[in-house]
Amino acid sequence: MRIATWNVNSVMARLPRLLDWLEQTAPDAVCLQETKVSADAFPSDEVGRLGYEVAAHGEGRWNGVAILSRVGLADVVRGLSDEPGYPDAQARAIAATVGGLRLWSVYVPNGREPGHDHYDYKLRWLGALRTTVADELAPDRPLGVLGDYNVAPTDDDVWDPSAFVGSTHVTPPERAALQALRDTGLQDVVPRPLKYDQPFTYWDYRAGMFHKNMGMRIDLVYASPALAAAVTDAYIDREARKGKGPSDHAPVVVDAAINL
Repeated sequence: MRIATWNVNSVMARLPRLLDWLEQTAPDAVCLQETKVSADAFPSDEVGRLGYEVAAHGEGRWNGVAILSRVGLADVVRGLSDEPGYPDAQARAIAATVGGLRLWSVYVPNGREPGHDHYDYKLRWLGALRTTVADELAPDRPLGVLGDYNVAPTDDDVWDPSAFVGSTHVTPPERAALQALRDTGLQDVVPRPLKYDQPFTYWDYRAGMFHKNMGMRIDLVYASPALAAAVTDAYIDREARKGKGPSDHAPVVVDAAINL
């Protein structure tokens, strides 16, 4: 089974690239983030022609998550247990069961800057994610929590730690919230970078950042023991970050020996 996660940074702006990528990569299920469309406006017909069912959770211009599957789509849940809002709940999490695998697609709040109300919202949101995941974990259940976490787990996951001093994405409280999530039993599936030594998944649009590999690893695949044990390969598809009009994130692709 092949699964993937990709912050597309607007599914409508990226639709031709998404459709080409789905045809070439042929994932069985994909978690998308920052779709920036309402659920009704998601291009379900277009991806449906490639054999994918869609579960979407969106609010229009901002945020938005989705799961695409060509191996079934069941038990869809939109939002987290006791999910905090800013001030209202936002479209940042969706779950579905695909081919016997439970998947969550998550788009963690950015946080803006330490001390900002949005930073506190981010930490509370990560706490709600931990509670939700803990309730869904079971010893033999393959489960993955994939998405844009807007947190780099360690200093090795940013191109220059000194460039991030005083910024979000690297602060001890954010990393502690990630550790608390992993402490439920999830494992970090670190993908192969294919190029360079560091498996970055995000590069700012500013000139040269991508080509100089001045990036971050913030798109993560957290897997239950049953899923982690089945993983046979994981890689970052840098090709999808190239060319005209890409997302500023690259997809993370995971192959796992799970019977469909």
